Amino acid sequence: MNATSEFFDEATEQSRLKAEIVSKYFTGWASVIGSSVRQRGPNGKIGYIDLFAGPGKYKDGTKSTPILILEKASANPDLRGMLVSTFCDKDTEQCEELRQAISSIPDIGSLKYQPKIYNMEIDPQTIREFKGMNLIPSLVFLDPWGYKGLCLELVNALIKDWGCDCIFFLNYLRVNMAIENELFRPHVDAIFGKSRADDLRKILPRLPPLEREQKLLEGLMCALTETHGKYVLKFRFISPEKDRTSHYLFFVTKGFRGYVIMKEIMAKSSSSTVQDVPTFEYEPSGKAKQLSLAFLQTQPIDDLATSLPRDLAGQTLTMQEIYEKHSVGTQYVKRNYRTVLMQLEKEGKITTEPSSEARRKNTFSETVKVSFP
Repeated sequence: MNATSEFFDEATEQSRLKAEIVSKYFTGWASVIGSSVRQRGPNGKIGYIDLFAGPGKYKDGTKSTPILILEKASANPDLRGMLVSTFCDKDTEQCEELRQAISSIPDIGSLKYQPKIYNMEIDPQTIREFKGMNLIPSLVFLDPWGYKGLCLELVNALIKDWGCDCIFFLNYLRVNMAIENELFRPHVDAIFGKSRADDLRKILPRLPPLEREQKLLEGLMCALTETHGKYVLKFRFISPEKDRTSHYLFFVTKGFRGYVIMKEIMAKSSSSTVQDVPTFEYEPSGKAKQLSLAFLQTQPIDDLATSLPRDLAGQTLTMQEIYEKHSVGTQYVKRNYRTVLMQLEKEGKITTEPSSEARRKNTFSETVKVSFP
């Protein structure tokens, strides 16, 4: 039995949450993109692509992402005639197990386009083919065992077309160990891009662990936004054995609406908050709470109350416009902005239209206009 097979023996808390986040985003994404596609004509298609699909179920019976996605699609009348799903895995046995798991889904036959399963390894030729394709609007999930096969060029090829978003699972521990190992140079170069990987190799050895992790993440997020990706989110998984990061779930999109949908999903999946600001982290149950990387020695709501008047001085914007303009790249969600704006209004640091006296008590809608002195 190989390591990948053993991974699918029993679902962990982390694997369940990962699948849950992906399937929840699929529902929101399919609703938004599907509506746009239907307006263009009666025969529109949307896609779901999983290039490291696995067997579909863990040996303990827990459903993994492919089955959760197809169950949602087969149960949704709007999606049955639209979804084109593609699954790949290099393991022949796991491909067969996936076929069996898919065939056991109730109403799977109701899908107009039956799922396609390919027994193949993702290689440079695969990437070249994706670069040359005009993809239908597709949600792509990449969850390789380790990190071989995951590369920046692949992500860019998969999100280049309209309506295409990508979610991938990064084994941080393995990448962190590999980045200074010459044996793994090609794989690390593929993830970060050669120039950025070389820069990281120079600076990371001098940094303590937390700064090293933050610098590595900054490098990857910059790489993801250099070409097609405009918005990036990350969600941290803490190791159940040790107080350190094990994995990250990354999300890359070109559209703000998709960014907001995933941000809310990740926020609700966080195992803790600081001043009601989600940490975008998950700690296994039973573990002592670890201090968040994102909130070391900080009070995020207090920081937002200070930064908003400074960053938006002299401007008049609706609450929605404030959120779109100011929230990108932060861990703040819409309720945090509402809280802070109500606080600033009460303190007389902003003026609003309509004013608090003209609104229902303790409300601050997206259309309220805010003027910063």
